[in-house]
Amino acid sequence: MTGLNESHDPARRSWIEQANTRGSEFPIQNLPLGVFRAPGRDARGGVAIGDVIFDLKAASEIGLFSNSAAAAARAASGPTLNALMALPLQKISALRHALSDLLRADGPHQERVENANALVPMREATMLLPTAIGDFTDFFTSLDHVTRVGRVLRPDGELPAAFKHLPMAYNGCTSSVVVSGTPVIRPRGQRRLGRDVQFGPTRALDFELEGGINVAGGNALGMPISMRAASEHIFGLCLLNDWSARDIQRWESTPLGPFLGKSFCTTISPWIVTAEALAPFRVSARPRATGDPVPQAYLQDATDQREGGFDIELSATIQTAAMRSQGQAPVSITRTNLSTLYWTVAQMIAHHTSNGCNLRAGDLLGTGTASGPADEARACMLELTVGGSQPLKLPSGETRSWLEDGDEVAFHARAQRSGFVSIGFGECRARIAPAVSD
Repeated sequence: MTGLNESHDPARRSWIEQANTRGSEFPIQNLPLGVFRAPGRDARGGVAIGDVIFDLKAASEIGLFSNSAAAAARAASGPTLNALMALPLQKISALRHALSDLLRADGPHQERVENANALVPMREATMLLPTAIGDFTDFFTSLDHVTRVGRVLRPDGELPAAFKHLPMAYNGCTSSVVVSGTPVIRPRGQRRLGRDVQFGPTRALDFELEGGINVAGGNALGMPISMRAASEHIFGLCLLNDWSARDIQRWESTPLGPFLGKSFCTTISPWIVTAEALAPFRVSARPRATGDPVPQAYLQDATDQREGGFDIELSATIQTAAMRSQGQAPVSITRTNLSTLYWTVAQMIAHHTSNGCNLRAGDLLGTGTASGPADEARACMLELTVGGSQPLKLPSGETRSWLEDGDEVAFHARAQRSGFVSIGFGECRARIAPAVSD
């Protein structure tokens, strides 16, 4: 795992003043990566700092980087970050340290950066998917989420038999992963109503507040990644909304699991916060209760138990069409934390590859709905409304059992710890559009 270093120094400031403002999501201690397009510039990699984007291609072309940092900057200059994510973490770290040096307030580089035309106002940029996603796997790792869902969907309320033995998951659909801001078209599908089976738009559209894990490096087919090595394959984290059509999902899922109830859309935030930026916010894994099964040896690692969790506060807001028309601000409906997950990110990677499955740079993993034990930490409508039976009351006077057309859901996240500068993730947002007609 990447340790603390000078790039995390809370005293470090940037000559980009907005990065130093209290509450900025993108201070110099963050430096997340993404892909953007701006007037006169093709799609390329960039770094968020304050309210601007540092253009890695423009900076690379005039030689602002050297040695390993130069190789990493070139790899990030294209329309995806896959080439960068395929590099050893040492080279990726070298780029972060070079950027921190170029942008620090007490450094000599401000004029060189400005002369390179390397800064683009965020308001002028269009954010794109940061990677070409080869594979997407969504996990099911929140004990609190699984427990609440069990109470709603299964008469006995029991956990799936395997849940405490392994990080459960399903194979997602990469073609429908979209970047924040892309509308979500209400999906159609089969659903069972009493004894009847009908086809039509879902009546139970839901969001799922999750963390996204961006894979670095990879493994050869047939060669598992050990727990000890798993952290070397975490490039960074983003926000992920695994939209769900609950009525379609429930009807189709036995015995093979989710299909059309999930594959219609997954939204991710455009900025990837690197594992190195998150080093100050590592925490111990969630303790297991007395009597819980001991994980198999391939899922055990003492270091991961000490610091395999991420203390990242997650939140979701909703704004209905009526709220927008009346000028009402979005309202918070969920606050949770990624540290409450039952399984760690490293355990997800180790289990994913334990049968020899090969991960590749740029692959995307979802943590699963990141619900916590408190009522406010229910991270989807299925939990918030107890399967639609207890509608959510909004300040506008409206109620919601499930999401309706025109509703806009936005996720935010912040990592913070005493003695360090807090960092944000940007926004993961989408508005529901009506289903297509025949």
